[in-house]
Amino acid sequence: MDQIRIGHSPDSDDAFMFYALAKNLIPTEGVEVVHVIEDIESLNRRALNAELEVTAISIHAYAYVSQDYTLMPCGASIGDRYGPIVVSTVPTDPYKLAGKKIAIPGEMTTAYLTLQLFEPDFTPEVVPFDQILDHVKQGKADAGLIIHEGQLTYQSQGFHKIIDLGEWWHQETGLPLPLGANVIRRDLGSEKIKKITLLLKKSIQYSLSHRQEGLEYAMVYARDMESDVTLADRFVGMYVNDYTLDYGPKGRAGVQELLERGYQSGIITSSVDVDFVEL
Repeated sequence: MDQIRIGHSPDSDDAFMFYALAKNLIPTEGVEVVHVIEDIESLNRRALNAELEVTAISIHAYAYVSQDYTLMPCGASIGDRYGPIVVSTVPTDPYKLAGKKIAIPGEMTTAYLTLQLFEPDFTPEVVPFDQILDHVKQGKADAGLIIHEGQLTYQSQGFHKIIDLGEWWHQETGLPLPLGANVIRRDLGSEKIKKITLLLKKSIQYSLSHRQEGLEYAMVYARDMESDVTLADRFVGMYVNDYTLDYGPKGRAGVQELLERGYQSGIITSSVDVDFVEL
């Protein structure tokens, strides 16, 4: 039996996607899946060393690991006219972020790349994503760049939205903003790559067809909304949708455009050849 380690983050959308595999609800055809659950920035770092066979990463990080990994066409987190949000304790003009100190969830996150494309002149401070709101509330940064469930809970904690970067990206490009991806190591060979990619796709399809069960499982991972099924459902719906089953032409164009703009602006050091597993 082949043992395949799959890295993913402890978030309700990832948990929802991997529900069928985590609970052995679909046949794995001779593949033993080992789940490695870590926050996205840790997984980005591990991908630099090609440690795991399959892993969730930030699209930004793909620029640095594409020699070892290829993108799976399923499992992406894509925001269509929404995405990471910059927030503050006081209303702030988005065009006055220059020179501000902003708490970010990691240097390899797509959120950080997109914020740099919007406003290159600010002082970033890396803070674990689930501590960013507290950090800003304590006055340690002027603003915070929030990802994951914080995008739905910041208002209830008294914060003001400065800018939604997914909204801005759509106005700029007409494209959705691809935030997270699943990648698979090239050295597994084409047959195994295809087999494991299909397994992941079946797991996502299972959850979408058994939404209630998948949500109940995902709730275990829903920080800040443990008891709010409606909020968890909304969050999962934001990032597990048709794009998650397949990027489609728009999703793929979004990846190419984001990495190309990152390269043209000097944030990413080399041009990236984006390629997907063909099923």
